[in-house]
Amino acid sequence: MKLKVLFVAVLIMASCAKNKKQESVAETVKEVETPIEKDTPLEVYDFEGFEKYLNQKDDKIYVINFWATWCAPCVKELPYFEQLHANYKDKKVEVLLVSLDFPHMYDSKLKPFIKDRKLISKVIALDDPDMNTWIPKVSETWSGALPATVIYNQDKRLFFEQSFTYKELENEVKNFLN
Repeated sequence: MKLKVLFVAVLIMASCAKNKKQESVAETVKEVETPIEKDTPLEVYDFEGFEKYLNQKDDKIYVINFWATWCAPCVKELPYFEQLHANYKDKKVEVLLVSLDFPHMYDSKLKPFIKDRKLISKVIALDDPDMNTWIPKVSETWSGALPATVIYNQDKRLFFEQSFTYKELENEVKNFLN
């Protein structure tokens, strides 16, 4: 009988300890799920709203990079776009970073990524699930793979489905400046 009482007492204590542990884990998770970055503004477009960025008719050179936080080659080349932005903003070169992250990742991944990396180029999110319709509008040659970049001005448009080094990216932009 004493053994049964002891067993029940141990079971109750273990159960209480487990509940306390679950409560503290739940509190921690709650803190992680509500980061300050949720207040960071992020422009989100469907393709129809975004399309204006592909067809600007002024004297600037536009460099539009399609990327995502989950794409390692994209993340690796982002500093080169940032460097290009810093080095050529006075030469009428505009860099636009178009995130293709999933909408459920905006608050948990994308916004913290933008803040942590201190991105200075304009970052927008493209949220349009009808990729089969809009990808060919960006470029007929685009398979949909990332990273991808469009460089254009009024007279010329080039599309690249590749990663860049800074030198390669700068050389492509210089071709537009000459």
